[in-house]
Amino acid sequence: MRQRARTYRRRGAGIVAVTLATLSAAVLTACDSSSQQGGRPGSASSRPTPSPSPTPPWDRTPRSLAAVGDSITRGFDACSLFTDCPEVSWATGTDTRVNSLALRLLGPAGAAARSWNHARSGADVADLPAQMALAAAHKPELVTVMVGANDACADTMERMTPVETFRASFEASMSRLRKDAPKAQVYVSSVPDLKRLWSTGRADPVGSQIWKLGICASMLGEAEDDSLSAQQRRDAVRQRIVAYNEVLEDVCAEDDRCRYDGGAVFDYRFSGQQLSRWDWFHPSRDGQERLAEIAYRNVTAAKPPAGRPAGQADGGAR
Repeated sequence: MRQRARTYRRRGAGIVAVTLATLSAAVLTACDSSSQQGGRPGSASSRPTPSPSPTPPWDRTPRSLAAVGDSITRGFDACSLFTDCPEVSWATGTDTRVNSLALRLLGPAGAAARSWNHARSGADVADLPAQMALAAAHKPELVTVMVGANDACADTMERMTPVETFRASFEASMSRLRKDAPKAQVYVSSVPDLKRLWSTGRADPVGSQIWKLGICASMLGEAEDDSLSAQQRRDAVRQRIVAYNEVLEDVCAEDDRCRYDGGAVFDYRFSGQQLSRWDWFHPSRDGQERLAEIAYRNVTAAKPPAGRPAGQADGGAR
């Protein structure tokens, strides 16, 4: 019996020793895990959490550029009457006085080899998807967009592009670019304030005569008419442009690689020196230079410009 008791005591001691060793190892493992994860064993803070997908950073030094849009980007009426002058384009021009966005970003050699202008005089937003396809074929690192003036510049107010149609065309343009050039960045310029251009050019006898040829009749037609109906017409055209700019801002905001100018071009007060001396409507060389400055400042800024809250645009010139 004594021998059997001694045997049980030895077995019991062994079991206790193994149990203590197991518990010690478990405690050490838990402490080690806690120290590595910065939290207590079993706490919620010790559990790893997935990191959110990072937003692609904006490249402030793109190495190629394609431009789409209308006559402003083609430099229309900046060099001679009723003629495109792409060498003074704010986006891709080679004129050193204008110092286009392409020249500022790429230098003369880079601008000549790696910038393309697919804008077309007379184009409206319905033409933009096809232009985007041409631009995307180059696989540019940056695409500039300036469109919408011709959508507001109709023969009559009723023929202005409806806002929802404008949105659909711009969304289709962005989709086409993303399909063919998914990594391209996009800089979107706001539509200029055409009412301010009317206010600036209406006093010039040459400009007012040129306008009678049919340039932007919805805004510039009967430029000297100050009747209530004429004022209401101009205000309605201006509000349509404000709505277009809201669309450009909204659609751009849905794309991680798109930057809207915050209404900078719409807000810019073009003087007579910055308007074409042939039509007092399109930018002159000086006006193209101002557009290039605005674009370069916004493209190279660390953060995108803050946009004007919807519906808060000022009343414009009268």
